[in-house]
Amino acid sequence: MTSPRERMVASAALLIRERGAQSTAIADVLAHSGAPRGSAYHYFPGGRTQLLSEAVDYVADYVASKLAKAPSSLEMLDGLTRFYRKNLIETEYRAGCPVLAVAVESGEPGSANPVIDRAAEAFTRWNDLIAQRLIADGITKDRAEDIAVTTTAALEGAIVLARAARDTEPLDIVHRQLRDLLEAELPT
Repeated sequence: MTSPRERMVASAALLIRERGAQSTAIADVLAHSGAPRGSAYHYFPGGRTQLLSEAVDYVADYVASKLAKAPSSLEMLDGLTRFYRKNLIETEYRAGCPVLAVAVESGEPGSANPVIDRAAEAFTRWNDLIAQRLIADGITKDRAEDIAVTTTAALEGAIVLARAARDTEPLDIVHRQLRDLLEAELPT
């Protein structure tokens, strides 16, 4: 059984992936999670910023666990693509990546934004895990780091294109292209 706090973090992540961070209010998170009204500031004394930051961390951990469990680079790519494809279809193309959603909502220029800092950390963590998997499969460190950034950027962009088109074709195309790239790079 999950606690009200855990439900609120998960609900915030789900709402951000569909609405973006700016449109995700604490009242919406409370309603979605079924948490008691007074619990928001009890569990999140840092307010909405703390809740959104923890939602980004929650998503970062979830995707990182998928990346870390992949037995090979190709299976990692295939698994991520299946996961994103399933989310897009099941939500009728409403679900994007919560980490990307907060990253594009940059806030005021020159101002500190801990939520965006968390998004940057999440992308860095994912890129590092992808690169580690590629290195373990025999790709050189420098090349693995480049391919990792390319993979993250291409998949995130494909999700945006698929949502806009209401079709998985952009994700399928990016998956094929990344798979071809990996097959050409991986030692035989």
